Amino acid sequence: LVDSLHGTYVTAADMNTGAPDMDVIGERTKHLLGRSRERGGSGDPAPGTALGVFHGIRSAWRHVSGSAELGSVVVLVQGVGSVGDRLADHLGEAGAQLLIADVDAGRAEKTAERVGGEVIQPDSVIGTACDVFAPCAAGGVLTPETIPRLACRVVAGAANNQLGSGDDAALLARRGILYAPDYVINAGGVIHLAGYETLGWGEAMMQARLAGIGETLAGIFATADADGVTTAEAADRLALERLAAGTSP
Repeated sequence: LVDSLHGTYVTAADMNTGAPDMDVIGERTKHLLGRSRERGGSGDPAPGTALGVFHGIRSAWRHVSGSAELGSVVVLVQGVGSVGDRLADHLGEAGAQLLIADVDAGRAEKTAERVGGEVIQPDSVIGTACDVFAPCAAGGVLTPETIPRLACRVVAGAANNQLGSGDDAALLARRGILYAPDYVINAGGVIHLAGYETLGWGEAMMQARLAGIGETLAGIFATADADGVTTAEAADRLALERLAAGTSP
């Protein structure tokens, strides 16, 4: 299927897939990114995703508190797979107090022990008090049923499609919860793949562009405040403007 589209769609690894899977798919099509380094690819994009989310969390926390420092900030990481686990490391190194939840109890305990965090049961995530809620598992976690129960100031995580529907961004805004649009904050994986494999970036450029996710979010937050729109709408506007102008993130 991917090959029949002749490059109009390029696939890559996502949840529950990785470089070995891309190596297999690469036997049938060249229209993919994320093969193993041994096969000429850039390998696992999860480190890029995790670092980008970390920069995004710092930006969001700066917007609500005036400081990007995360020392003693309570962050609840929901899902510690390949991205969430690495994100927990970055947050722990920054001094955040971590709450860790995962449907795999052993995985949650392993991550929590390594970063000095506390394990939270998966069914207790919504409603647990924290400063930042970082959903890094399946999407659809922000809905009319869950949003009223959130006990955080910021939602900023790696999961795709976090909103149940577009209207849910307004529910978050009305509750005074800052939402970092998912496709902005989790763009680090795509940046990793395209930067290394398509654009030929070196490490310095890659690190700068991943840090730039925080700057992009700061602009989105400012636009949302100035124009009285949700952060999701502000992000969509920016995306459409950049597409129209033919510019990169």
